[in-house]
Amino acid sequence: MRIDVVTLFPEMVEHAAKFGVTGRALQRGLWRLGVWNPRDFVHDRHRTIDDRPYGGGPGMVMLAEPLAAALAAARAAQAIDACKATRTLYLSPAGKPLTHRRVAELAEDGPTTGLVLVAGRYEGIDERLFEREMDEEVAVGDFVVSGGELPALMLIDAVLRLRPGVLNDADSASQDSFAEGLLDCPHYTRPEVYEGQRVPEVLLSGHHEAIRAWRLQQALGRTWERRPDLLESRKLSDEERELLAAYKATAAADRLNDRDRNPVADEDVAVNGEASG
Repeated sequence: MRIDVVTLFPEMVEHAAKFGVTGRALQRGLWRLGVWNPRDFVHDRHRTIDDRPYGGGPGMVMLAEPLAAALAAARAAQAIDACKATRTLYLSPAGKPLTHRRVAELAEDGPTTGLVLVAGRYEGIDERLFEREMDEEVAVGDFVVSGGELPALMLIDAVLRLRPGVLNDADSASQDSFAEGLLDCPHYTRPEVYEGQRVPEVLLSGHHEAIRAWRLQQALGRTWERRPDLLESRKLSDEERELLAAYKATAAADRLNDRDRNPVADEDVAVNGEASG
């Protein structure tokens, strides 16, 4: 797989890509990285790559021509590298949310897959360039950062960890959060007792079926508590429904116990009610 990034800060992308999973995969030749600075494709004295927006308003907009030249260079490099399925993605908070499913699709396009990622800056890029050159607009979350470099690195990491041979343990990616439409279960390691809190007994039992069921229940429960929207689009099996119902019952009992241990005095409620009124 080859990934090219069009960015005003190529050193930022190159440096970050050398660490961890992406760095080891790069050293092993499992993917190739190219970076392209639009400033290298302008010829005026100031190497201008942005200008004020038509219609007024704050900020600057990236010029279409330098970006188009950088994109052409990136695609030419991918063609030389025999990439047969190049897609161009623009990292932007206005894009479609990047989901695990979409990441898996990008990772499964084949051994000669090519991605070109455009990391915008300032107020964004000229819309005409977007309409002519981009295949997708992608957002890594409902928030704004100063540029597309960090989102591009996030996308690169997410895609590469699903590529064959990138992770040391082939099962690691299949057990990640979202891989099965659920958040991941909690994990524990040594020591067995930390600050007075023990590892759940089931994990020490050696009973593989019990451990599997416990982990599935915890994943269902976490998803119900933190991301109920994920459960709405998931068809639960009979086992999953039973495990989730038991988790909810335990959670409700725990809340009642907490309330019993920390009762609120009736007179405090009354006083607070009068004060607020």
